[in-house]
Amino acid sequence: MASDTNLTAIRATAPADAGEKTVFKILLTISFCHLLNDTLQSLIPAIYPLLKNSFHLDFGQVGLIALTLQLTASILQPLVGLYTDRRPQPYSLAVGMGISLAGLLALALAPSYATVLAAAALMGIGSAVFHPESSRVARMASGGQHGMAQSLFQVGGNAGSALGPLLAAFVLTKGQSSLAWFSFLAFFGILLLANVGTWTKHHKSYSAKSFTADPASLAGMPPAHAALPTGKIALSLVILVALMFSKFFYLASLMSYYTFYLMGKFHVSLQSAQLHLFIFLGAVATGTIIGCPVGDKIGRKYVIWVSILGVLPFTLLLPYSSLFWTSVLSVIIGLILASAFSAILVYAQDLLPGRVGAVSGLFFGFAFGMGGIGAALLGKLVDLTSLNFVYHLCSFLPAIGVLTAFLPNLEPVRAESPSSQKTTA
Repeated sequence: MASDTNLTAIRATAPADAGEKTVFKILLTISFCHLLNDTLQSLIPAIYPLLKNSFHLDFGQVGLIALTLQLTASILQPLVGLYTDRRPQPYSLAVGMGISLAGLLALALAPSYATVLAAAALMGIGSAVFHPESSRVARMASGGQHGMAQSLFQVGGNAGSALGPLLAAFVLTKGQSSLAWFSFLAFFGILLLANVGTWTKHHKSYSAKSFTADPASLAGMPPAHAALPTGKIALSLVILVALMFSKFFYLASLMSYYTFYLMGKFHVSLQSAQLHLFIFLGAVATGTIIGCPVGDKIGRKYVIWVSILGVLPFTLLLPYSSLFWTSVLSVIIGLILASAFSAILVYAQDLLPGRVGAVSGLFFGFAFGMGGIGAALLGKLVDLTSLNFVYHLCSFLPAIGVLTAFLPNLEPVRAESPSSQKTTA
């Protein structure tokens, strides 16, 4: 068991330690496939109003669709990550996209609410297979620039989330069945991911024989950061989970119910509301680019601090704003809040080196889970109160960002020079 763990750590760190170059071709491909995957995923919340009218749903039932999609992905992603840490599956990415394709077609042809839930579950499974392994591939191709690679990978997903509502506003004019047109995107993604699978299969970190665990050489490698006690690592993970809760529970209020909020409060059309959602999600995509590269330079803890707690004044203002200022504030919120996830994910990977798949699966899964649970609970709360009340309540969530103060600074350990080692001896 210990040898398996050591070998996993070697697989995760060997490319960077060996000074490999960043493979931008793979990074851009996996980021684009992330865009395709999340475009398909984001079509579901974009058509909530359409589904609500077609199947005569209340807000609680709308939230249950989101819960089914996100909770399926939430439960499976850590399990997928744990499994692929020990037994890498390079072609699982293409399989995951194929499952999403099946879910998309089922949703396009769904004759009942139960079929909609089943289709959402299929798309959740496809996303659960895709995210942990694709995050690992991004790290493999990073050449040691983990923050840059994770941001580039993540921005593809955020861009896809933004494109979903925009495409829904102009493509899905003929109703639910129009979703079938997006199957071509999924098929294209399968082809690209099959090629990525071939690259990863031949990458040396996927081959146990290509890197020998020489204890002497491993002893000479400096650790990524100063060793932390197990209790400190556990506390840090709990804090990161709390910050994720704050971020994604708040995002659930915007991503799932923003169109309803705009239509109800400002009486805009569905198409106009979807365009406003696209603008917000576009800001989220842009903000993602900033987080990790800045974190590589100044420290990820400071990026986490600013991106969670720094958004609080703007979330508090949002429920009191006009349509114009609601649009402006949503852009600011998206830009600031989006920088958190990539920084949190790489921070967690640094806390637990050698567990890239498990950590990625855990945090992607938790993100999906919080989005789904948040959408379901908030939907029920809307039915009991109002959307305005929910937006007032959620505006306080970023205050949880004060917990960032308790995170340790993961400063890299610098290797001592031979002369200094002799002096110390």
